[in-house]
Amino acid sequence: MNNIFTTDNIKKTLTPEEILSGNFGFEKEGLRVNAKGELSLTPHPEVFADKLKNPYITTDFSESQVEIVTPTFNNVNEAYHCLSFLVDITNTSIPHDQYIWNQSLPCILPDKYMIPIAQYEGKKGEESLNYRINLAKKYGTLKQMISGIHYNFSFSEETLKKLHRQLAPEKSYKNFKNEAYLKVVRNYNRYKWFIIYITGASISAHKTFTQECLDLMHLEDGHGSHYSNQGPSYRNSRIGYKNLEALYPRYDSVEHFCEDVNGYINEGILSEAKELYTQIRLKPKDPTRYLDSLKEDGILYVEVRSIDINPFDKCGIDKNDAHFMHLFMIYLLVKEETDYPQWQKEGLYNEEETAQNAFNPNTRLLKQNKKIPPKKWAKQIIREIHEINRQLNLQKSDVIDKVQERINNSQLTYARRLEKIIENKGFIPSQLSIAQHNKDTSYDIIDYETIKNSPKLYEYYTHALPNNKI
Repeated sequence: MNNIFTTDNIKKTLTPEEILSGNFGFEKEGLRVNAKGELSLTPHPEVFADKLKNPYITTDFSESQVEIVTPTFNNVNEAYHCLSFLVDITNTSIPHDQYIWNQSLPCILPDKYMIPIAQYEGKKGEESLNYRINLAKKYGTLKQMISGIHYNFSFSEETLKKLHRQLAPEKSYKNFKNEAYLKVVRNYNRYKWFIIYITGASISAHKTFTQECLDLMHLEDGHGSHYSNQGPSYRNSRIGYKNLEALYPRYDSVEHFCEDVNGYINEGILSEAKELYTQIRLKPKDPTRYLDSLKEDGILYVEVRSIDINPFDKCGIDKNDAHFMHLFMIYLLVKEETDYPQWQKEGLYNEEETAQNAFNPNTRLLKQNKKIPPKKWAKQIIREIHEINRQLNLQKSDVIDKVQERINNSQLTYARRLEKIIENKGFIPSQLSIAQHNKDTSYDIIDYETIKNSPKLYEYYTHALPNNKI
């Protein structure tokens, strides 16, 4: 397979600083819960104002599901700092007796007909509401309560333009850029199971969640919830929030991808393009004209959607994991592709098998139709990332080492650590305690004098809380 994005080509063309330059952003979903760990049925707090106009704090499917969205930054640390700040002002701005559930699988849920769908005003709001009503009918409201972290990434324009000039000046810049992101997306679909393995943290569900999920969790915590010790991420398992049938759009070109998605819409499989629930999404310049913008403007960035909310971090994602995801994107760009024709089907199998059964010693994934234990394959991948770090002189060994610890010892994974807590305290009590602790921590951190004296923080604050005056 012709591949211009090799380690040698990247090394010859770019400095380590140029390789690492990029744009980063986060989205974090979380349910509002009351002091009993039950879904709050109150409206989206007025302090956040119009959810269609607030750039940082809005809702996802439900009126009770807060979504925090950071702007884009040119380094991970700044994006993470902004996420942390937005989490703090969310925790301290919702009613005093409510908390943000820091977990991908939901809290105690009411009857499915009682779950409040997000309400919007105006013509655009009516379209958003109707879209959600149709999703509820198609997939059920319970699955809509699943939450996650989205990791938004792009290589810097300067880096891509330099690569374009040196490696393929005969191509248009738009096509060259598309090829880079399409390779990342194809490889992500091959290796997404690896991210699920190292970041998975959704192993327990309350009895009010879907029966198909509870049926896969054979242990009970004595507090009304089921849990499993077999896999790290039931959010990403076959009972997660996925399209009703497996869809495999082509990723060899933007044109073919758009053609396939249009076909799904015309066949009635999807209502619109954004209903395609993939583990990684191509993102265009104009999301309101998704397919047309992809074709006209090209791919602007990619959105990784596999990451479970990390209950051990207030932000829902560990900062080191955020840095590792950056290295993983570089790995996907330079990793040589296979020509195995069933790569998408194999990728889905590995995704769901890892999510549900990775901790079972008998589990085998498929690597070009050959069986391999997930831990053995994970060790191969982490070695390759170490080697790329060395060859490109990125000096990020410490970031990789921290992830490698979880691969070498599964007891250090978030899922295994969570399992011990659930065994001792139960799912709902332990996660409610975490949510309450996070709120207390946010109150301790927020300092209004600091916000007033920091132009950046003040800007985030006034846009996120337009109805609040310091």
